[in-house]
Amino acid sequence: MKAAVFHGSGRPLSVEEIPTPRPGPGEVLIRVAGCGVCHTDLHYIDHGTPTFKEPPVVLGHEISGIVEQVAPDVTSLGVGDRVLVAAVTSCGVCEACREGRENVCAHGEMLGNHIDGGFAEFVVAPAKDTFILPEEIPLEEGSIIADAITTPFHAVVNRGRVRPGDSVVVFGCGGVGLNVVQMASAMGARVVAVDVAEDKLAWAEKLGAAATLDPSSVERVDKALRGLTGGGADVAFEVVGKPVTQGQAIASLKTGGRVVFVGYSPDTMTLNAGRVMFRELEIVGSLGCRPVDYPRVIEMVRQGRVKLSELVTHRFPLDEMDAALDTLRSGAAIRVVVTP
Repeated sequence: MKAAVFHGSGRPLSVEEIPTPRPGPGEVLIRVAGCGVCHTDLHYIDHGTPTFKEPPVVLGHEISGIVEQVAPDVTSLGVGDRVLVAAVTSCGVCEACREGRENVCAHGEMLGNHIDGGFAEFVVAPAKDTFILPEEIPLEEGSIIADAITTPFHAVVNRGRVRPGDSVVVFGCGGVGLNVVQMASAMGARVVAVDVAEDKLAWAEKLGAAATLDPSSVERVDKALRGLTGGGADVAFEVVGKPVTQGQAIASLKTGGRVVFVGYSPDTMTLNAGRVMFRELEIVGSLGCRPVDYPRVIEMVRQGRVKLSELVTHRFPLDEMDAALDTLRSGAAIRVVVTP
């Protein structure tokens, strides 16, 4: 099969022929229809973040497609089914999984990281973490549900515990941040979106933001946000991954508020623990999404409560993998999908 193979940081992906994988017990072989291109992929390629599997490895973790083959013990799926694969698969037996926290499974495997992913014509995945996509959801665009939409769902619903009427601030309106905006809005919150890019703020308004703020236009971001939220946010989401915006997110909260860190940062931030204690603030991390929540998110998309197709602004064939990555690097795209 044809695949875009990662051979190490600082090197372009190599489109080449590699053996087609075979499904083992409990697995299915999927013909990939679409695979979303994520900033996580750029971390491996551009920033030296190591993959768990030693290169060569096929990247790509937002995968949709058609079931091509099933293992003899698989009864939940059949050949020809339209499916979506969870970005991170879980073991189902560790302490985290037994507590219903499969997204932090002790033995979880991320496609395109621990195991070969979806920048290829075919991919193998566990049947238990592969979900039917209804006909109402376009197959190629549906791939981005696997991370760009499920990760915001987990952040907003499970970690942020956003309720109708809450005042929410979202820092960062990239692919994931915009979906935090629309997911919080779908849950009934009043959302303020924060970004320095005018076009991203315009997208945030399209996706449900009640107000927007360019932090470069004000002297104090926290003061401006308290004005926009009636004294401070109930919940703030940091989806940038920078110490400065992490600090601003905490400063934007009302007494008793909650901040959710969604963006990854290798850097250390400065935290005034006394402020956290005295104002009873909550600081929460959010990672990915539990596979058990995927059917709920898929149903929200099917009902039209969450927009999907509008977010896929660029599509590329596998042979144009470099162009797909360059488009993501440029900041011109909301979401890029590769169609093997």
